[in-house]
Amino acid sequence: MNWTDERVEKLKRLWSEGLSASQIAAQLGGVSRNAVIGKVHRLNLPGRAKAGGSIATNRAAKRPAAAAPRPQTFAARPATRPVARPVGATALKEEAEFEISQELVYRPASNVVLPISRKLALTELTERTCKWPVGDPLTDEFHFCGCESPDNSPYCTYHAKLAYQPVNERRRPSAARG
Repeated sequence: MNWTDERVEKLKRLWSEGLSASQIAAQLGGVSRNAVIGKVHRLNLPGRAKAGGSIATNRAAKRPAAAAPRPQTFAARPATRPVARPVGATALKEEAEFEISQELVYRPASNVVLPISRKLALTELTERTCKWPVGDPLTDEFHFCGCESPDNSPYCTYHAKLAYQPVNERRRPSAARG
């Protein structure tokens, strides 16, 4: 089935009259309902009144706006998020924005002793050295911790605490960790 200019014009006319895709397919003949829907979307024809009396907008307007690029750091600042509030089963969702004013505060642990890294290269690592990577692998300063590690761990005691957190610590929300 080819979409000739006459068939496209008839499709546009029937669509603007409010006929369903099935009805249009039946009138055009030799075309399925899905083919009609696909052609309507490719032509970016405007939507029509839906059940419940709301008017649908055209397809291009339904697409969400491009998201803003993420900031490099997560500095404390208010953020906005859309909230969907459906009024009924067939009603359009209305979006509202609100501000979140939660300040992130860094609190270092007071009882942690940071080990002095031996700054080993990959080829210098053994079964008994800590294999915790430090820095950016694409720079010359990149190295591994290299401190003494227990028999059953690839990391020293300090880095093992970072790598293997208890299950209850991982599942608690960050706001509750105080």
